[in-house]
Amino acid sequence: MKDTISKMFELFDKHWALVTSGNIDDFNTMTVSWGSLGTLWSKPIVTVYIKPCRYTHQYLEANDHFTVSFYDENYRRDLGLLGSTSGRDIDKVSRTSLTPVSCGDSVSFAEAKATIVCRKIYWKDFDQAVIPQDAMQRYYATEAPHTMYIGEVEDIIFTGEEE
Repeated sequence: MKDTISKMFELFDKHWALVTSGNIDDFNTMTVSWGSLGTLWSKPIVTVYIKPCRYTHQYLEANDHFTVSFYDENYRRDLGLLGSTSGRDIDKVSRTSLTPVSCGDSVSFAEAKATIVCRKIYWKDFDQAVIPQDAMQRYYATEAPHTMYIGEVEDIIFTGEEE
């Protein structure tokens, strides 16, 4: 059980994930390393944190669904690109080896090992008054704090080999 719990904490931090919102004709995706899995209001949930300056933020604001998808290490370069460039400026997905696919009422990628399909049930901007000062200085010196998005898990799709 200890290994399972440890691996859960590493999913976002060490392995990263993609958060995607929109539909197959109009979507945006970005790499995240901050997120969590848990329960709220007796529902399984995923929580992700997106800064308002990120292009994906407007998609999460405008849509009721999003996906969180996880990948093998051989896609690390693609996730790096998707986290360091903006879909506002270029078609960044076309510069990767990933293939967009409809997934529930959102989008994921055919290469994902696992995709969690979420329905947005709560969102709130971080309150600067209660963010620790060291975090304010480190993460928000030049940009507004994150918005927290909580999604109820509607489906989990496993497409890769289980470890």
